[in-house]
Amino acid sequence: MEFNTPQNSNPLAKHFRQPAIYFKLPSNGAHWPNGSLNLPVTGELGVMSMTTRDEITLRTPDALMNGQGVVDVIQSCCPNIIDAWAMPSIDVDATLIAIRIASYGNDMEFKSTCPKCGEEHEYNVDLGVTLGSVKSPNYNKTLTYQDLIFKFKPQAYFDFNKNNMIAFEEQQIIRAIDSSEDPEVVKETFNLHLNKAIELNINLLTSSTEYIELDNGIKTSEPAHLAEFYQNADAKVIRAAQDFLAEFSKEGALPPYNVVCANQECKTEFPVSIVFEYASFFGKGS
Repeated sequence: MEFNTPQNSNPLAKHFRQPAIYFKLPSNGAHWPNGSLNLPVTGELGVMSMTTRDEITLRTPDALMNGQGVVDVIQSCCPNIIDAWAMPSIDVDATLIAIRIASYGNDMEFKSTCPKCGEEHEYNVDLGVTLGSVKSPNYNKTLTYQDLIFKFKPQAYFDFNKNNMIAFEEQQIIRAIDSSEDPEVVKETFNLHLNKAIELNINLLTSSTEYIELDNGIKTSEPAHLAEFYQNADAKVIRAAQDFLAEFSKEGALPPYNVVCANQECKTEFPVSIVFEYASFFGKGS
């Protein structure tokens, strides 16, 4: 028996992927620009499993290097995220963990070497536990330095990725310095390294600053003005801001996952950190 279906309606539509899990963003929707997130009243985002296209994207080096691949996969699997480039960096890890869970389940295999006996074994990590442990730093805290008040914010993923690309370029420059024996090449390359290091620090501080408040109550939030300030400020001010940001990083870092050495004669418990190298993190299901 044949059934009529509405014109242009795909009879297989009911078998399209649906949200497999729901989770709450560590930011609870804070720090997202208007129009970049459609947050449900429940505060939970539905996450669908990856498509074949998504899996291929995460195995494409160029797409991962420039960040577009990560953005495409996030928007594919989390329809409520309209603009992943604008998402706060504090929500990225949790979102990627949720996507992997939706695609492959809670268990993830990884290899680690015991620090005591030196043997390498495979272990399982429960990503559901890891996802529940992702926390947002308290960005309501401010830094007061002399007559200035600094209010910080999480970087948007666009800025976060841009700084990672600068850091990668800097690593390439350092390798070039180490491999060259020509003094002129070393000098020229070192100057390039210095400029990249300065650019990285200025970009990081600027994109992480919501505003700087003067003693007269005036708040400066214009990125160009903030960048100019950080380029010309006393080194002590820069170090104070960097140290304050480092505390946020510690506060929002994923806690290590404790495992017990599989060597029956050792059985040492030791912590293991989950590393977000996308190609391996999404390589396969357990």
